[in-house]
Amino acid sequence: MIIPGFADVESQIWMWMMAMIRPGAAMVVTPVFGAANVPVQIRIILAFMIGMVATNSASFDLPTDTAISLGNIIFVMGEVLVGVAIGFSLQLGYSSVVIAGEAISNAMGLGFASMADPQTGQSTPVIGQFLTIMATLLLLAIDGHLLLLATIVQSYSALPPGYAFLGPELLWGIVKFGGTLFSMGLLIALPVGGSLILIQFVMGFLARTAPALNLFAVGIPVTITGGLIALAITAPIMADTIIQSLGMGLNHAAMIAEGG
Repeated sequence: MIIPGFADVESQIWMWMMAMIRPGAAMVVTPVFGAANVPVQIRIILAFMIGMVATNSASFDLPTDTAISLGNIIFVMGEVLVGVAIGFSLQLGYSSVVIAGEAISNAMGLGFASMADPQTGQSTPVIGQFLTIMATLLLLAIDGHLLLLATIVQSYSALPPGYAFLGPELLWGIVKFGGTLFSMGLLIALPVGGSLILIQFVMGFLARTAPALNLFAVGIPVTITGGLIALAITAPIMADTIIQSLGMGLNHAAMIAEGG
């Protein structure tokens, strides 16, 4: 709770700094906030603001030992673990589009065409980059970033600092939720992937009926063109699946914030 006036300012600032550890850890691994092109200063300011709000929503006692002590180390480790778990849950739902982009790019023959992803700074296929941009816009459109910040603030009530320890069931739940990452990625890629399978089947039929036909000169342009057309047609369906994947990530983050 904010102390009125300038009474005990040092302890109040210290409480805010300790309260900003959890949102700061979440922003490192979460999409949008954790992007490589987001300045560190912005993350620090946001984490400090969320920490100030959190001190009003829940009261907690700071360790009375020195800064470098076992109590403070356990305090910080617990805060980092909860923050990373909340942010990583949303990141798992968000990363399903990367798997979908890899599957579609390889099926279209565009696995070699890659570009730098501003979210992670790594090289990703062009289709994966397109789906990543779509997922980012959809996350902002459904106010997913605001829901994440609200989830972090609500976590201080169920998991107050100093008592924020995730049990083995919650940790195992994150591992099991990570398994849905691959299934959701394949589900996102299914509309385009199914169309490409049909195109490959037709190309194989032509290869058997017309052996003299040069499939490398005909098959690759047809596959790429058919994949792009299928991607444009099925974009609304893929958007619904991406929103479902993001919703699963937000729901799992809320479950962790409630302590299971």
